[in-house]
Amino acid sequence: MFHSRLGCSSISFRHQDLGNALRTMKGLGFEEIDLGALPGVCDHVPYELDAEAVATVSAAVNASGLRVRSVNADIGNLNAVLDADARAARQRHLDALLTLTANTCAKALVLPCGALNHEPVRSEREDLDLIASQLIGAGQRAAEFGVELWTESLHFLRFCWNLERAGLLADRLAGSGVGIVMDFSHIVAAGEDIQAYLDRHAGRISHVHLRDAVPGNINLSIGNGNADFAGA
Repeated sequence: MFHSRLGCSSISFRHQDLGNALRTMKGLGFEEIDLGALPGVCDHVPYELDAEAVATVSAAVNASGLRVRSVNADIGNLNAVLDADARAARQRHLDALLTLTANTCAKALVLPCGALNHEPVRSEREDLDLIASQLIGAGQRAAEFGVELWTESLHFLRFCWNLERAGLLADRLAGSGVGIVMDFSHIVAAGEDIQAYLDRHAGRISHVHLRDAVPGNINLSIGNGNADFAGA
């Protein structure tokens, strides 16, 4: 029904359980989806992702007949300083998400660009270095599962919330294979210029999220905000 490049995020139907959301998206004519796995935003994928949960979600998605482009997930604040136990727990969570990504034949796992906070844990430079290191390491692990690793940057609610920080993170990720996810709503909400974002990230964008916004507010449907989709 839709162009092959246009999919639907299950986050759009986060008020439904996974099975109903999959049926709704298929019923609307979509053939491809992003699978939401963001704690506190969308619980289609449990945050406590043990082997049983991975198998259950994988089976439901595969039975739906929908293709999965990416799994949009979170493994915690990437600029947090962790002890050995917390690092091990993060690695287990990452591996579970990568197993889900591979099981559903998705192209990539998407991780955020830092904490849900604009303030540094240590300093801007140190936090950006740590976020990039975490993403590059996750990307190397993703390759072992036969999938890619992308990060959604800029993200108005997270550490790389504006064009400057998103650009500094992109510099640190250059040549790593980590792809960039562009979200119209976060760029507009941050008061940044979409063309400037495109210029800054030329050749680096792997995937695009379409949602409308006005400065300070990402929660608008397409046509109800200021995003210049046609121009971009």
